[in-house]
Amino acid sequence: MAPAPPLDPLKKAATLACWRGKVEPRPLGGGITNTNFTVIDGADKYVVRIGDDIPLHQISRSNEFAASKAAFAAGISPEVVHSEPGALVLRFVEGRTFTPEDIRDPRNHTALIDLIRRCHTEMPRHFRGPAAIFWVFQVVRDYAHTLREGTSRHLALLPRLLAESEQLEAAVCPVDIVFGHNDLLAANFLDDGKRLWLVDWDYAGFNSPLFDLGGLASNSEVEEAGREALAEAYFDRPMSDELRQRLAAMTAASLLRETTWSMVSEIHSTLDFDYAGYTAENLRRYEAAYSAWERGHPVRS
Repeated sequence: MAPAPPLDPLKKAATLACWRGKVEPRPLGGGITNTNFTVIDGADKYVVRIGDDIPLHQISRSNEFAASKAAFAAGISPEVVHSEPGALVLRFVEGRTFTPEDIRDPRNHTALIDLIRRCHTEMPRHFRGPAAIFWVFQVVRDYAHTLREGTSRHLALLPRLLAESEQLEAAVCPVDIVFGHNDLLAANFLDDGKRLWLVDWDYAGFNSPLFDLGGLASNSEVEEAGREALAEAYFDRPMSDELRQRLAAMTAASLLRETTWSMVSEIHSTLDFDYAGYTAENLRRYEAAYSAWERGHPVRS
């Protein structure tokens, strides 16, 4: 017997076991690894995330569920109210989604750093079960295998990108380990007028704090002075030359990961999104970040 076709995301969102009555899910934009909806059930409003595991991107929905529950227990993310295979239901937070301009605004830096530090230090106290490790350089190596297997149009770039990744990895190490969010796009921060929330735990796992700091800056195009100010606030000490170079290396690595993520998505994703354009933009930004790091830390032949 042939396997049943996958359930339509809208239909799946409408038929979850947690609903008390008939609901009408409404599309919620922003997801590029899942399909999101808002649902009103009685007097309550929820966000529904529909998506299966994505092994090519090391996304495990069971890990996302565990991280989401730990984040709620730590007081930094909305409550998880239901989970079943392929679906996660969260309590809706009424608020404004951050933009890159909000991340760059120094007036928001104290709240941002406080939230990130709480993620790093408090999440392990609440996380249950096996926890993932997110080491960006291994992710890039794995993406390179996937790109070769899929005969990506970017194959000619891989030898150079992998060589540069190894140089960045050597520059970053050794590292401290924290529990990272690992996907600090501006849109993953919500402001309810009183406080910030951090959402979307697809890539959560143990990592260096430098990756979240570098990713926060690179995803929102924070300039070097702002990036260093964020790091000084996080570490509560002035920026040393050694930390400056390690942070610059990890910032470049975060952009390399985003670039190779998009290259893989060009081949394998079925979502309606301009991955080719996303690849080109992130590749441009990565090459600029790598060149900036290289000027501060010349690569010896």
